[in-house]
Amino acid sequence: MKGLILPRGLLSTQIPAARRALLEWFRRSARPLPWRHHPSPYEVWVSEVMLQQTQVATVVPYYKRFLQAFPTLEDLARAPLERVLRVWSGMGYYRRARNLHRGAQTALERFGGSFPADYHQARSLAGVGDYTARAVLSIAYNQPYGVLDGNVARVIARLGAIPGNSGQPEVRRAVEGVLGQLLSPRRPGDFNQAMMELGQTICLPRSPRCPACPLRKWCRALRQGRAEAYPEPKPRRPTERHHLAAGIIRHGGLVALVRGLDDGLLLDLWNFPSAFGSSRAQATRKLREKLASLARGSVRLGEPIGEVRHSITFRSIRVHLIPTEVSDGAGSLRWFSISRLRGAAVSKLARKIVERLQEVPFS
Repeated sequence: MKGLILPRGLLSTQIPAARRALLEWFRRSARPLPWRHHPSPYEVWVSEVMLQQTQVATVVPYYKRFLQAFPTLEDLARAPLERVLRVWSGMGYYRRARNLHRGAQTALERFGGSFPADYHQARSLAGVGDYTARAVLSIAYNQPYGVLDGNVARVIARLGAIPGNSGQPEVRRAVEGVLGQLLSPRRPGDFNQAMMELGQTICLPRSPRCPACPLRKWCRALRQGRAEAYPEPKPRRPTERHHLAAGIIRHGGLVALVRGLDDGLLLDLWNFPSAFGSSRAQATRKLREKLASLARGSVRLGEPIGEVRHSITFRSIRVHLIPTEVSDGAGSLRWFSISRLRGAAVSKLARKIVERLQEVPFS
């Protein structure tokens, strides 16, 4: 791996031709996504945050809704966090929304209400790492930063038939070196979007559409007939299985929710009061202890009335629905109308529980 600068088969004299082919393909084939065609730095920033760990097709309607609610950075900065989370609701990974909100407040206070055009200033914003800073600066400000995500890494690994997986430091260094050589200094934003688009629509992880690829004549993996062999898959984190006891405190058409789930998850979203455990019995015991610390009166837990399954990142969760009575309430509980949960900053799991409760009502 050491000393690799360009993919074998792509000579330095061929880079301009490959670059032109890629940019021409992007000009003709780019999807008409709402954050393209001369968007503001703020709009690029929002799109890049939303696209982290979320598919493009999923992001589009949420992006439109978010920009309708907060059309400018100042609108976002001055909005209550509760409203931001409510508009974000359904996208998941809510830390992204919290960081975007905090970052907008910082940009308003320190950078005149704009996403800064300086890399180090951009990195000072909450949630803006190297990738996001490079993406916004190249796309919105046409600065010559290469952007490396999983899709771009796959394209480059196949161009050079680079062995290994993108989580290995030597592979990442090799890919970054190639990206730096290929990057268009005149049109870095278009180049980065073209590379990402190529990985999302043509150079797919499985069954890549090689005949439609604008870089096929320079692709060493294609010449080998082994495009799918690159890059090698990263080792997957084992799935962790958990039990979660969810206390169902209900009064007529209302349910009582609390901020956060448990173990530091979903901190800014409303959830049914819950506790994790290695078994249903342990989770239920921890739920009783949790509610006892919140409630001013006695707590009574009934027998489970149903369960739902839910996943959060690497956690596979079996959720037990426990009818609960709290004799004197708890200050941190908040009552929500079941019929109006759609517009609240409520977790996807809480919504799933409510759907299940419609099937197993109890008094």
